[in-house]
Amino acid sequence: MTSQRPILALSTGDPGGIGPEICLKAALDKDVQRLCRPVLVGDPIAVEAHIKGGGLPGTVDPVNSLTDVDGATNHLPLIARDQFSEAPFQMGAITAQNGIASVDSSVTAIQMALEGNVAAVVAAPNTKSSINRAGIEYDGHLSLVARETGMSQDDIFMMLSFGRVNLAHCTLHSSVRRSLELITRKRVVSVIKAVHETLIATGIPAPRIIVSGVNPHASEGGLFGEEEAEIIAPAIEDARVEGIQLEGPVPADLMLHREDADAFIVMLHDQGHIPAKVMARHGAAGVIIGSPIRFASVGHGSALDIAGQGIANPDAMIEAIRWFFGDTQLP
Repeated sequence: MTSQRPILALSTGDPGGIGPEICLKAALDKDVQRLCRPVLVGDPIAVEAHIKGGGLPGTVDPVNSLTDVDGATNHLPLIARDQFSEAPFQMGAITAQNGIASVDSSVTAIQMALEGNVAAVVAAPNTKSSINRAGIEYDGHLSLVARETGMSQDDIFMMLSFGRVNLAHCTLHSSVRRSLELITRKRVVSVIKAVHETLIATGIPAPRIIVSGVNPHASEGGLFGEEEAEIIAPAIEDARVEGIQLEGPVPADLMLHREDADAFIVMLHDQGHIPAKVMARHGAAGVIIGSPIRFASVGHGSALDIAGQGIANPDAMIEAIRWFFGDTQLP
């Protein structure tokens, strides 16, 4: 291993959930250490609690500088955030302090990326209930990244990636009623362009993208709604003018069996997340595209019920790391 391997920030997420555990397991993975130099971002009290409670190998070493980060041993570097000096740490619980800690870890890691100190951020899951209990407005990593990087939420999107499947969302964490309001011709063009540019950056010179409808059967010629004819189809034509290879709108339930596409775009959260979680189980990475930093999260929740037991599966986090530093990677 060489010191030239890029540094990766692992935001430990909700300390009361499985976040610290899957960060530890991913950071100690031999393939991950071959690809990059992982550094954890979080509270040492919480991380040590997960190590001891779950019988996990490794120890964490708080560091003040990233210049000497190696990440090649069981002594993992930790950007220590003092998150439990005001209140005791509670494993597996929904608490305001756990919510504050999870947002602090994510924000710290994002700032490290903005400052150029790390090559990418992969974030463990947060718990919205804990964050909301702390009085912090939060509806997911995408909005947090947008706010911290000064981007509009209209210009960045979430793409779930697992195996050879790349599945982007036009809308994400909003009610179905609100999502239908957000699905505009401009927004559909924006997500198409973001997916196209991301795939080109991974080395696919002429990506093929399939775009879903929003209604059952993609409205079947207007029988079940007008969004396809009035919004989605015109947006597809707008993007085709710029040379993007597109098909759609097609029924969302008929897309993912297709093997002739490099990416799929769906209109609503559940159109993508339900099949992704069935197909990938715990192995989906949530990559934010269109952002000035490289950021990904895992496609599952914080699993408070099994926190601290050492049985959490780190596959989704490892998948996210491979997206940035493996065979398919962004520049």
